[in-house]
Amino acid sequence: MARPLMPKPGKRVRGSRTGRPIAALLDLLGRRWALRVLWELRGGPSNFRALRERCDDVSPTVLNERLRELRDAGILEWSAEGGYGVTEHGRALCRALEPMQAWAEAWARRP
Repeated sequence: MARPLMPKPGKRVRGSRTGRPIAALLDLLGRRWALRVLWELRGGPSNFRALRERCDDVSPTVLNERLRELRDAGILEWSAEGGYGVTEHGRALCRALEPMQAWAEAWARRP
């Protein structure tokens, strides 16, 4: 099976024939495990094995693919000292997602 193309603004993505930036971002983050990987790394860098464990033992193939896509998007980076970590651009994305996290927690508490 062919690997889906990396979502990019200006290119056709799920939800947008013209590749609106928000649709490209949601396509990227909506891929299996992508948001979870980002969320697990928001507190600090991690090596592959520890990240995989934090992500409920996601398959190595899927984790590698998500890491590659998030690095290609400039959201994550890899360094020999710390492993995989969030870039400044990725930290800005995490800050933008914090209100959604607060909303989700309130939503989970509703009767």
